[in-house]
Amino acid sequence: MTTLNRRKFLAATGAGIGGTLAVTTLGGTAPGRFGGLWAPGVASAETVHAGMFAGPIAGTTLEHAAAPAGPAGYQRLRAGPGYPAVVRSELARPRSGREDRRQALASLVQMTDMHVIDAQSTVRVEFVHPLIGSASRPQDLLTTQGLTSLVGRINALGRAPHSGRKFDAVVTTGDNTDNHEHAELDWYLTALSGGRLTPNTGDPHRYEGTQDSGFDLYWNPESTHPDSFKRAGFPVIDGYLTAAIAPISSPGLNVPWYAVFGNHDDSVIGTAPSGIPPITALYTGDIKLGAPGSAEEAELLQHALRTDPAAVPGLIGEMTNPARVVTPDSRRAPFTPREFIAAHLDPARTGSGPHGHGFAPDAGETGTSYYSFDIAPGVVGISMDSTNRGGFVDGSLGAAQLQWIEDTLTAGSSRYFDRDGREVRRTGDDTLFLLFSHHTSDTMDTLIPDPENPLEPRHSGGELVALLKRFPGVCAWINGHTHDNRIFAHAGPTPQQSFWEINTASHVDFPQQARIVEVADNRDGTLSLLATLIESDAPYEVPYDDLSPMGLASMYREFSYNDVNRDPDRVGGPTDQNVELLLAAPWA
Repeated sequence: MTTLNRRKFLAATGAGIGGTLAVTTLGGTAPGRFGGLWAPGVASAETVHAGMFAGPIAGTTLEHAAAPAGPAGYQRLRAGPGYPAVVRSELARPRSGREDRRQALASLVQMTDMHVIDAQSTVRVEFVHPLIGSASRPQDLLTTQGLTSLVGRINALGRAPHSGRKFDAVVTTGDNTDNHEHAELDWYLTALSGGRLTPNTGDPHRYEGTQDSGFDLYWNPESTHPDSFKRAGFPVIDGYLTAAIAPISSPGLNVPWYAVFGNHDDSVIGTAPSGIPPITALYTGDIKLGAPGSAEEAELLQHALRTDPAAVPGLIGEMTNPARVVTPDSRRAPFTPREFIAAHLDPARTGSGPHGHGFAPDAGETGTSYYSFDIAPGVVGISMDSTNRGGFVDGSLGAAQLQWIEDTLTAGSSRYFDRDGREVRRTGDDTLFLLFSHHTSDTMDTLIPDPENPLEPRHSGGELVALLKRFPGVCAWINGHTHDNRIFAHAGPTPQQSFWEINTASHVDFPQQARIVEVADNRDGTLSLLATLIESDAPYEVPYDDLSPMGLASMYREFSYNDVNRDPDRVGGPTDQNVELLLAAPWA
């Protein structure tokens, strides 16, 4: 795999839509609105002009992106400079005038790692967040408000910025839920299909989680006690907890949308396999864990979660701080993969369609969790399930699924290469393929047997990369899981056997972004994948007494930026953000 030093390659400074961008290139500077940075290996640079955009720029990160309002400490956010448009040419050389020749073939939005969270869940292990930052975030109570705000942004945009083509589809690339609970599944499906939801479990009238515990380890927003988050600048907000669990409404996506499995949709807290009785009992019980009494206790629990989940209940019983008795709730019960599929097949969840959101009508019974779908004429999506029913964070593919992927690619290709590298030509038209999974090529290395098919071999991301390089029609593999913006070039034996891997940040951790992907034929022997990041439609800053759903969605972004465990590298560099990715056309 060919990769870039994505965070240190180039530093760019830019202005908003009305300003001028000075572009640093290998050959000097090139001023212009929406100037483009040139990718490595090209000796000159071109400027990407604002006039090339046929669709909306306002509301995308080409216009603005969230930025801190001050130099240090806890930050309110503001509309910062937009990300520059970057041309990447590792896989094909761009030719001048292509923006005037190109024909848009497809346009879609990738949502990923939404992590709709039951923040009061009795199975959560927030106390390990100093070791695993994702175990507890200050913004965890606001995932539904943030997701609904992202739905609003996608609906308002409606079409892609470069081509102006209406969105053909939205694809969620996994970790739609966080704790693998029926309640979270209901909230996620309601947010995307439309309707009213109440993001609360347990006591219907009050909050029962860690954020009113008084423990120093957590942000307690309604208390003046100087907990560790307030010492980092987090505010006191009267009425916050009540507002966060109040009912909200979502318009639902007005574009057909498709679902992909993630490890948090498949495993207990994204790590442990389903069906371990001691852990399963925690979901619907009345014990809410507090905080370990020492770093040693926290480390023991973290190690058990990774290596021996069945030992967790016994360790919990030995914790120094007592657990809290809360209201049990049967809606916290974990769902099975078949129940996840069946919920998507519920006619009440169809929304803008399609019925089942990609899953076959009998998939709830068969458990088949992968499928193909038409994005646009001549452009096909392949939805993979890279999770392993045996649990663990990273993934792999079963042999049957890998063979199905090969068969699907073969059926849609007039030209491909067999396993010995020999070229095969057939009559017929070429199909362009976009593949979707939760895991990335370098996080598909958990090859333990699938408990449902223990004799079936498992295959790695590297093996999938090798397969995809045999098919010139493969344009991109689009995924999530890492919560980072990263884009890799996978160079094949010939230019037509190359493809891009597009990895997009989550909607739960900052920068809380989704990504538009446009497929265009430049009519010069090359294709362009035009990828543009978007944020939710929430304001960058609101007064802390604005406890409306939109105000809370704004705070969701602000708190994620100020999370004491935030990884600033998740934003990525210019070559991972708003990019044009060149490819050799399969028919060239």
